[in-house]
Amino acid sequence: MLADPRIRLTRSVSIRPVGVDDLPELVELIREHARYERASEPRPDLETALAAWVFVPRPRVRVLVAVQNDALVGYASWSLEASTWQAAEYAHLDCLYLREATRGRGAGRLLMGAVEAEARAAGAGELQWQTPEWNEGAIRFYRRTGARDDAKARFTLPLTDPSRT
Repeated sequence: MLADPRIRLTRSVSIRPVGVDDLPELVELIREHARYERASEPRPDLETALAAWVFVPRPRVRVLVAVQNDALVGYASWSLEASTWQAAEYAHLDCLYLREATRGRGAGRLLMGAVEAEARAAGAGELQWQTPEWNEGAIRFYRRTGARDDAKARFTLPLTDPSRT
């Protein structure tokens, strides 16, 4: 999975698939990520809900974790999606988050490289994602990966809002 020669493995951070025992720590990282992005708080039963999506024979979402000194310091989650325009699957990077003390030390490159490798192996021809406009550090990082940014507005329509029925 990490055989990409462009990625230099740091001595202190490793990347691996999330395990069931990692769920409490992963949920805390996800909550930190939501606060960092000024988003709404994740659902209260997130650990149970994620387990039903990740630890099944055909997972809906795949999660990789960055580990340092036996502690999770970051994660990336992705899934296969469909492009009508291309009539092909692409990989959607839903989240990539590192704790602040870990940023700038190569763990982000490791996570991106691992997601790229997994997505390529799954048959995806492209990897897509978004980040808030104000997150200039992430934008610089993503541009350094060789990605290009496409100007689009992102919309969210809650489908569980009872006032809309």
